[in-house]
Amino acid sequence: MSGSRGERLLAAFAGLDLPEAALELAADEPMARHTTLRLGGPADLWARPADTQALGLLLRRAWALGAPVTFVGGGSNLLVQDGGIRGVVVNLGRMTAVERPAPDEAPGAVVVAAGASTGKLLKAATEWELGGLEFLGGVPGSVGGGLVMNAGTYLGEFTSVVEEVRSVRVDGAAVLREHAACGFRYRASDLPADEVVVGARLRLRARPRAEIEADVAGLRARRREREPTGVFNNGSTFKNPPGDYAGRLIEAAGLKGRRIGGAVVSPVHANWLVVERGSGCRSAELLALIEAVREAVAVAHGVRLELEVKVIGEAR
Repeated sequence: MSGSRGERLLAAFAGLDLPEAALELAADEPMARHTTLRLGGPADLWARPADTQALGLLLRRAWALGAPVTFVGGGSNLLVQDGGIRGVVVNLGRMTAVERPAPDEAPGAVVVAAGASTGKLLKAATEWELGGLEFLGGVPGSVGGGLVMNAGTYLGEFTSVVEEVRSVRVDGAAVLREHAACGFRYRASDLPADEVVVGARLRLRARPRAEIEADVAGLRARRREREPTGVFNNGSTFKNPPGDYAGRLIEAAGLKGRRIGGAVVSPVHANWLVVERGSGCRSAELLALIEAVREAVAVAHGVRLELEVKVIGEAR
């Protein structure tokens, strides 16, 4: 069969027993459209199911074909390499429900779909006067991605509010994990890479709306003061090592403003390795800068920084 890998894969998914609107598919989709860094080569097949039924059928077909499956959320903590991603890339951006299943019996319970933005979840909780999610005022992206990396700020992180997480294995089987089985830790979890997180049940607490909004406003103001603007970025590049801050180590090593091509160590916040708009930057340049910073910090401080951003895909 002629055509690109993506076109051949798209043809292989024809005939799924679904309404056309239930599953969006696109061959050879540029991942630069779907990450906050605006970097990355094409996904062979980009897939956006509208519900869990469509997701299950999609995954079972991929399983039968032997096609690898990669899940991506809002793209805010993701660096896709220039060669793109082989197989099927699944995005749940059409699955965005945020609900209170039993406000009388369990007033703090909230059920959220993985495709919901962190902003949508925080807005709903604030309107319901439920506290515990104030930290999301500083966390972009989707709930699914936030769960996988246990996203958070100094106000908290997902582990403090999650009761259980729902996911679907690549063979289409549903999995339910209680909090203890999720393995949440600093900017990571044990949620398997070969499963797609589809949602979670959270336990929040009653709190006056004015108090929630005050904490969120304070967090957002702090971020505006210390974070760069006018560039493409994915927030902090490295995790903070125990007892220290990655940004302090990078700055102390004299690396602020260091650049490789269009990739720059931000002069505003050293732990933000950013992409200048209009620079034509490639993922390879940012990756080279990441490694240069790692080596310089290791030489200067004896600390090997660990990435917070997730790197996926193939080099060109």
